[in-house]
Amino acid sequence: MRAIIPEYLLARLAVAQQPHLARAAEAARKTLAAPRDYRPDRARFELSVDGDALVVEASPAPDRVISDAHNRETLPGVRVRGEDDPPTGDVSADEAFDGLGVTFDFFWDAFGRRSVDAVGGTLAATVHYGDLYDNAFWNGERMVFGDGDGEVFAGFTGSLTVIAHELTHGIVEHSGGLVYRGQSGALNESIADVFGALTEQHHLGHTAAEATWLIGAGIFTDAVTGDALRSMSAPGTAYDDDVLGRDPQPGHMRDYVDTAADNGGVHINSGIPNRAFHLTATALGGHAWERAGRIWYATLTGGFLNPLIDFAGFAAATLQAAAQEYGEDSEEVAAVRAAWVGVGVIDDDQGA
Repeated sequence: MRAIIPEYLLARLAVAQQPHLARAAEAARKTLAAPRDYRPDRARFELSVDGDALVVEASPAPDRVISDAHNRETLPGVRVRGEDDPPTGDVSADEAFDGLGVTFDFFWDAFGRRSVDAVGGTLAATVHYGDLYDNAFWNGERMVFGDGDGEVFAGFTGSLTVIAHELTHGIVEHSGGLVYRGQSGALNESIADVFGALTEQHHLGHTAAEATWLIGAGIFTDAVTGDALRSMSAPGTAYDDDVLGRDPQPGHMRDYVDTAADNGGVHINSGIPNRAFHLTATALGGHAWERAGRIWYATLTGGFLNPLIDFAGFAAATLQAAAQEYGEDSEEVAAVRAAWVGVGVIDDDQGA
């Protein structure tokens, strides 16, 4: 399961003894115990007039289907909204619908990609999954959202970075996949964070300098001391809370966490490639999806990766993709190289 909340965070919450967190602790235990089965064209038209001619311009449109699990752990649930249906009035269902559309628009506008499968496949989501379910995940065919517990987690459909993150896991799968363990798994998580952040930036029109680079802002209640689940610009600083502890993400290979937990640290060590992308994007400036994002997207979809690739292999692949796109002596290649040097994945004298 490709879930946004790592098990180590839920495990810590599950043993919380504070009376005011009883509901949250129960929710964490239920979330950890819940079964999570994993199973590996529409168009929009714009009319305008050019002289005496009626001009019709067509572009791909998403095909969204939102279902409601009614707090059961059975998928897909009851269909409540399709592409041509009006808003339901259910906040979670309508937020999921809107978030899927924004994510579709980003991948089409930035990279010409039509949906998760690149051929216009349906974007499906289920809301109100489980009772006190503290997570959101991609199960191989749809997005699934819990409602949170109301004490620690406020819910997940309101975070665009969460929605885009989980859908990007689907794009990773359709691009050949990355084994969800160790460094390849951390890259899987990092790529999902990269395009989650870029979706939000594209939606808001933010440049790399203006962006927050936060993943999951808004999923915590006000009781939590923290800004988000992860920070791409400063891994390890997203939260520091009495109950949840301190964000454990490193931003440099010298602090790499060697662990058997969290599928070999996939949510922890993803901070290293996350910071490499942030360094690349801020060095190049402007809108991060236009150059840094294009390099990462070309790396993912261009046949550069094998499912067990490590950080060094991925760094080399991004350099190769940047060179093909912009030239060996380009500032883009220089920025990518400096970023990977900056996080300790490659040496100063190591070339493409």
